[in-house]
Amino acid sequence: MKEIIVAIDFSNCSLHALDYAIMIANHHHANVKMIWVDNQSSPEMVFTHEEQAVRQEMKGYFEEILLKYGPKLIKGKLDYKLRMGKVFNEVSAQAKHDDAFLIVTGTHGVSGFEKYWVGSNTYRIVTNAPCPVVIVRKEFAFGNTIKNLVIPIDSTKDSIEKLIFTSELAKVFDAQLHVLAVYPQMIKALKLKVDQNIEKAIQYLDENKVKFAVETVMSDDLTGALINYATLQKVDLIAIMTEQGVTNSSVFLGPNARQIINNSPIPVLNIRPKI
Repeated sequence: MKEIIVAIDFSNCSLHALDYAIMIANHHHANVKMIWVDNQSSPEMVFTHEEQAVRQEMKGYFEEILLKYGPKLIKGKLDYKLRMGKVFNEVSAQAKHDDAFLIVTGTHGVSGFEKYWVGSNTYRIVTNAPCPVVIVRKEFAFGNTIKNLVIPIDSTKDSIEKLIFTSELAKVFDAQLHVLAVYPQMIKALKLKVDQNIEKAIQYLDENKVKFAVETVMSDDLTGALINYATLQKVDLIAIMTEQGVTNSSVFLGPNARQIINNSPIPVLNIRPKI
């Protein structure tokens, strides 16, 4: 059975992410595993009485969560794991160990704070994860399904890689996939590359029988244009590529991805390009 990993620090933000993960799991018939990370201690340290007490307290919190959220998971199993180390390393390590197909984590956005570790570790979880990561804001209200997804396509080869995972997700939810052609500047050669990628996207989606529509946006503020489009179209999920790159040709790598993650009120599906 598939598995979804959720980063939990017991904040309302992380519990909202848990609800979101359960919604996805119910459509995938997947298990959900919650991960809490002790980021204050070292794996080499011998547990003190105080540390043992903290871990017992965390287990108690998790047992309460299991009682409250367990019945919401229709087909799969809700479980938890306590780990020690750097948050982003441990969340990624658990996802790799379980061969998870998705990580879900919350974020406090640009107005975040350091009291809880979920918000401050979000971007590092994304860049270290072995699988796609969904980031959801605690203010985002959602139902029991995903009806619309948007996938921006630019001029890079990596831009097409989002299609495989995103289209499968769209099929599971029987959702509409909005393919957004992004033209950052009116350069003929660049526009041609975007058009070629759009043609490839259309061919792939047609062959895989995914419901989709193609739209176009031209703007110097590409992050703002994407979020504005997603908001106006009442999109439920934005899919982007997020690997840090050395090229300036892709508008959704590195800093732009960070801006989308920080500013999007809509959940963001982050997919790293293959090396």
